[in-house]
Amino acid sequence: MIIGFLVLIAFLVTRFPDVSRLALPDQINLPANMRAIAFTQADDWYAVVTDASQILIFDRVDGKLRQTVDVVPLSQ
Repeated sequence: MIIGFLVLIAFLVTRFPDVSRLALPDQINLPANMRAIAFTQADDWYAVVTDASQILIFDRVDGKLRQTVDVVPLSQ
């Protein structure tokens, strides 16, 4: 059982993607009076969720704003 557990751990460690290849941006320029509350990234873009209920999607190469998504509350 111990050997099986060690094999499982070794399998998981070797299957994780290389996280170091996606470096965090040095600086993100948000519009005035917005504060970041969450961040996520992909190969060619990164996104910031703001306290103004918007998701700002930036290009990873040049840092320019690609898209703005307004998050609307669910109607009750």
